[in-house]
Amino acid sequence: MATTVFSSAQSAVRNWWISLLIGVLYIIAGVWVFQTPLTSYVSLSIVFSVFIFISGISQILFSISNKNDINNWGWYLAGGILDLIIGILLISHPLMTMAILPFYVGFWLLFQGFMAIGLSFQFKAVDVPNWGWLLFLGFLTLVFAFLLLANPVFAGLSIVYMTAMAFVSAGIFRIFLAFGLRRIKNDFS
Repeated sequence: MATTVFSSAQSAVRNWWISLLIGVLYIIAGVWVFQTPLTSYVSLSIVFSVFIFISGISQILFSISNKNDINNWGWYLAGGILDLIIGILLISHPLMTMAILPFYVGFWLLFQGFMAIGLSFQFKAVDVPNWGWLLFLGFLTLVFAFLLLANPVFAGLSIVYMTAMAFVSAGIFRIFLAFGLRRIKNDFS
């Protein structure tokens, strides 16, 4: 039988709130982008860079704090390190970031969408309610990713709105994930 993140939870998944915090940060970023669509493209690239950086740190902390509770915790660590490195690169090269921001956002959202879909099926396997919403949000995130990757030149101002919607959908996913992890923690406590 294949081991999933949740089937190996003989002890509680600690720090479920980190996913909640990431979700709230994503939603705040999405709302901010919606409210200030005419702000400079540079500020969007800086905000995106900082959020990727913070996401990397949070994911690294989550993986290390749960290394004894989650099989294959190294994948979470690797994803966090990748986000951290990408965040540092984006912060240190803002002009380059502006030129290739649609690709960064698109590929990052692609990864987030596939992760959401995979986790939703793992939630289904352990009977977490509302796993279908996680699946839907994962597919929604993939749609935004493909839209950005298909038309990076056309993206222009529309990247602001697509990025805002993507941040909000990724944030909602992270919040659902956090409460699912909390439920699993309570079930195995």
